[in-house]
This record gives sequence, structure tokens and C-alpha cells, in this order.
Amino acid sequence: MSVVQLQTPPIPYDAARFRSTADYYGRYRQPYPPELIAAVADRVGLEAGDRLLDVGCGPGPLAILFARLGYDVTGMDPEPSMLAAAKADAAAAGVRLELIRGSSYDLSPALGRFGAAVMGRAFHWMDRPATLRALDTLIEPGGGVVLMGDRRLHATPDWHAVLDRLAERHAPQRYADRRARQQPGWVPHEAVLLASPFAHVERIGRILPRERGIEDVIGLAYSRSLTSPAALGDAQPAFERELRDELERLAPDGRFHDVIEVSAVLAFRKEPG
Repeated sequence: MSVVQLQTPPIPYDAARFRSTADYYGRYRQPYPPELIAAVADRVGLEAGDRLLDVGCGPGPLAILFARLGYDVTGMDPEPSMLAAAKADAAAAGVRLELIRGSSYDLSPALGRFGAAVMGRAFHWMDRPATLRALDTLIEPGGGVVLMGDRRLHATPDWHAVLDRLAERHAPQRYADRRARQQPGWVPHEAVLLASPFAHVERIGRILPRERGIEDVIGLAYSRSLTSPAALGDAQPAFERELRDELERLAPDGRFHDVIEVSAVLAFRKEPG
């Protein structure tokens, strides 16, 4: 049985999943190091003026960094507030983005051809095999697919368990989607790539420290679909009150220290022969 057949069904598509998060995303999510973006572009072999597609671009942090390197970047996202934030942030950064409302389900030859496609913390929301098949029709020969993300290696003190427990209590429906990605049948992205047209897979990354205060942790929670203001609804005041109280007990000085790996998984078509 193939890897793709073993994966759990795609998480149900919800175009409004990140509604209400745009104001928090750019301020509180882990930034992508510009030197890592430059290393990715070099490894993919992009040249100035090449087209690049950012699928699930959100407020455009990846798209803007690639545009600063001289690439012609198209960002796609189903959430209008995310596209509005990307437009404003691109203008502030002095770069141009082409922004399209749409999701991975809207990938089609009408978009044209690209030297590469990037996704930042978004691939797990998609029908992953179908997305890769669609990208195979859009990516130029020699181009590739890049999955950007970050993961926690260490936390002192560990506030993540607190946030997870409160998310389960106050946003149980969204929490069920998170649980789906923690089941034994969920196949990691790398294995899905190995079963796709982009089966030459490698990784590059950077390991960084990150210090946060209590307001930063709360803002990060609101940047996530799991605990966005829209997902919490009427439970938001209780969620924030309980989160703040537990964080203050956990760290009386109000400081939290993480070690984070920010990485890029790069996938290319295998050479014939």
C-alpha cells in the first residue's frame, strides 16, 4: 500500500478558517530568517524576475521576503482580510505582489507557470496529494515545491501545554482538527512528497532563540485558527483570562524562552534515469 493511501482524509476545507487572525499573524508568528529565504532561492535556482507562487500566503510574510529578492511573486489566500494585510504590508515594504483570492483547490493552468511554489504553515490544511499533482502542471522543469515552517525544540518554562489544554476546553470543534494531525495514520509531509511528482526531498533550516512575554503568547494564540477570536467566539474573554492567569503563575517574571527550528523542506522532480 502506498504512503498516500495510508494518510488520513484531508481536513475539511474551510475558507474562513483564519478569519480574525490577520491582525495578529504578522506581529506574533515566528518570522522567517531572510538568510534562510535567500538560501532557499539559491537552492531552487531562482533568478531575478522568475515567477514564484505562494499558496496560502496569509498576510504575505514569505511572499514579501521573496519579492525583496527580486522575484515576481503571486500570493493566493481564501481569506480577504489576509489579502488586505498582505497588500498593506507589501506596500510598507516597498515591494509588489500579485494577490489572488483562492486556495489550493483553485490551482489551475490559468495561473501560468512558476519557477517554484512555496507554502508557509499551510500544507496540512490541503488535500496534499491533489495539491502536488496540480502544482506539477504549474512548476517549470527544474523548479520545486518548498514547505516552510517552524517547530519548538525546547521551552523554558513550557507554556505550550497550557495553551493546548485551554484550546481543547474553549474551542473543541477546532481542536478536533488538530487531533486529526496527531493520529497514527497521519502521514508527515515528507512522506507525502516522496509519493508525489516531487520525490527528491531535502531540508535546510536555522535554529533560533525566541523570547516572549505574556502579551506575545496571547497574541500568538489569536493568530492561530485553533484559538482565533472567531473560533473562540463568546468563550474568548474566559479563554484569555484563564490563559493570562496560568501564564503568570508559570512565569512570575512574565518571560518565556523557546528554542525554535525554522526550516524549509524542498522537493524537486527526480531526474530521469
